[in-house]
Amino acid sequence: MIIEVTGILGLLWLLVLIWAIVKTAQSPAGPIVKVLWILILLFLPLLGLIAWLLLGPR
Repeated sequence: MIIEVTGILGLLWLLVLIWAIVKTAQSPAGPIVKVLWILILLFLPLLGLIAWLLLGPR
């Protein structure tokens, strides 16, 4: 199943994803953990963002 997001919603989704990646990069977690979270966010955007919100580095 492919979900296509366009327009304002797509821009909002992109901004939230970029915010999550920046927050992950700035976290005090180790470098391997940061890289894994960023890869998860990039390759699994919806599930990755949900997992990051629930379990991500603080």
